[in-house]
Amino acid sequence: MLSEQDLKQIAARGITEEQVNHQLGQFKTGFPFLKLEAAAAIGKGIEAPTEEERAKCIEVWNQYKQEGHKIVKFVPASGAASRMFKDMFAFVDAPYDAPTTDFEKYFFDHIKQFAFREALCQKCKDNEGKKIRELMDEGNYKAIARQMLSKEGLNYGQLPKGLLLFHNYEEGPRTPMEEHLVEAALYANSNGEANVHFTVSHDHLELFKQKVAEKADFYAKKFGVKYNISFSEQKPSTDTIAANPDNTPFRNDDGSLLFRPGGHGALIQNLNEIDADVVFIKNIDNVVPDRLKEDTVVYKQLLAGILVQLQQKAFEYLRLLDTGKYSHEQLEEIIRFVQRDLCCRRFDIKELEDAELVIYLRKKLNRPMRVCGVVKNVGEPGGGPFLTYNQDGTVSLQILESSQIDKSNEEYMRMFTEGTHFNPVDLVCAIKDYQGKPFNLPDFVDVTTGFISSKSKNGRELKALELPGLWNGAMSDWNTVFVEVPLSTFNPVKTVNDLLRDQHQ
Repeated sequence: MLSEQDLKQIAARGITEEQVNHQLGQFKTGFPFLKLEAAAAIGKGIEAPTEEERAKCIEVWNQYKQEGHKIVKFVPASGAASRMFKDMFAFVDAPYDAPTTDFEKYFFDHIKQFAFREALCQKCKDNEGKKIRELMDEGNYKAIARQMLSKEGLNYGQLPKGLLLFHNYEEGPRTPMEEHLVEAALYANSNGEANVHFTVSHDHLELFKQKVAEKADFYAKKFGVKYNISFSEQKPSTDTIAANPDNTPFRNDDGSLLFRPGGHGALIQNLNEIDADVVFIKNIDNVVPDRLKEDTVVYKQLLAGILVQLQQKAFEYLRLLDTGKYSHEQLEEIIRFVQRDLCCRRFDIKELEDAELVIYLRKKLNRPMRVCGVVKNVGEPGGGPFLTYNQDGTVSLQILESSQIDKSNEEYMRMFTEGTHFNPVDLVCAIKDYQGKPFNLPDFVDVTTGFISSKSKNGRELKALELPGLWNGAMSDWNTVFVEVPLSTFNPVKTVNDLLRDQHQ
């Protein structure tokens, strides 16, 4: 099925023939659905710390920061903003000239409030010879939309979200990239240094570097920190082959194989190359202006404090197991910690001999750890926190997407739709073991949790293979803890009009 030319193309991407054949096989077999025990809830896998507990955790985190540990803020930022402007692209192509849909009317009625308004007005003057107001007065709304979206204008239809102007300040508007630099200074700096890592697409790497070169010194002076800012790209070796509806390889018009990015799960490879004790992960568009950052900072410190406390306890138990000198009571204490604090249960644990028990406990303690903020479910699309069965028969906490759930199972669908909480992608991770060695993160991926989606290219249908998601199957075999955080910490920008919400003004 694969020609000599195909094999050269595959090798050039750093992929093996075996991997490609395995992926083609996955199109035929599909992926198994996950077996669920329950949706996580307060008291059932989700913690809701009291004010006193919050204060203690924040104190623990601030102490940890002073001890010289390396902390990194990891920001997936490769997404283009094109989906943000879907409605405005439709307006440009529409058979009418004046704003007609509610979305279009709201956009133009509030155009003055966008942080990019001045830059857009300048593009309108440069390219149309008129300001926004003048173009609107003469009914030329489409010219404004074109200047916002097109390459000759602001090029917002093609730029990454991280480089759009989101928020207004007296000193000038800020991009999400800048807001993440500010956040790093406020909760992720250690001894005056703030490490920030952006994963970006190859096409936007130079633009990001330019913007960082322009802005980093300003924020370094403002917050009295030294920034270490780094970038990585999604590796070509994590791309997956596309297939025709009959599961044969999809070929481009020139006969070559089509490879597609494997989704955000591919970033586990990028995360694996980060040298850090603690890593904060948050999406590029989930940022707020300074006036609303207090909750974000408080709860980020809370999550980090909980992580540090859990990790210290796990390390203490691992060192005890290393000595070989422990009582049955101490083993029972470790079991309680694994089951109660780390929410990982094994149903036949009482039947294990001490030697087997120690092997089991060591395996569950000595793995990467993450504390995830979850918010109350307000009907946003996306994943939720669940108690699920793992490959080894244990039950633990996982973040699931709807694609991982058997839609024909009424009980599972009820769990998913009635779940009280939602995953806003708010993670604090510990990725080194108790001896200070980095874990090899790909070892902890559940490869059976990828999924297949339907796409098209040049009008031809194709099947796309998504790798296990970064915070789903890619972190499946991590210790996971869920903590309720307020909705004020979750302010994603899915459409351009979301920037008109109070949280972004």
